[in-house]
Amino acid sequence: MDSLKKLLRNYLILYPYEDSAKKTLKFLEQGNCFSNTNFNGHFTASAWIVNQHKNKVLMTHHKKLDMWLQLGGHTDGDNNLLNAALREAKEESGIENFKVISDQIFDLDIHNIPKIDSQPPHRHYDVRFLFEANSENEKVIVSEESNDVAWIELSKTCEKNRESSIKRMVKKTLNKFKKDKSK
Repeated sequence: MDSLKKLLRNYLILYPYEDSAKKTLKFLEQGNCFSNTNFNGHFTASAWIVNQHKNKVLMTHHKKLDMWLQLGGHTDGDNNLLNAALREAKEESGIENFKVISDQIFDLDIHNIPKIDSQPPHRHYDVRFLFEANSENEKVIVSEESNDVAWIELSKTCEKNRESSIKRMVKKTLNKFKKDKSK
């Protein structure tokens, strides 16, 4: 938990205008926050996966939520959220080879999950990490949790999902790799 607390504090320094880090730090103090049976809320871990050219992102069309999202899911009690995000990315895409672009948090989002089956409505405190995979050499599978998994042009990502968190990650991606190219 101390390593997550440090990652959240680092994120807060980079993005002081995003209040999600403060809320997530406060949530972390409550305990039992990694269990998906905690319906006050729980952590999830996601992978924002860009291709080697940095012009596409790998997304899944989630069956239960019926929307295009980044890959990710429940931590299954794992408080190492980078490992949880990597595990979810592998399970949901079939890709085995990912490059971790940074071990720092790429994005944070707190969102409400509606009642699904027997689970009551609850909150996800989603911690997102940035990965890279080869869109040309890695075969993608569609897991049973998804209707589809596909590489989406970064410029068309917001056509698939117009939520503010997706727009924010697209913007962060463009800013990050624009900076990297200028070095």
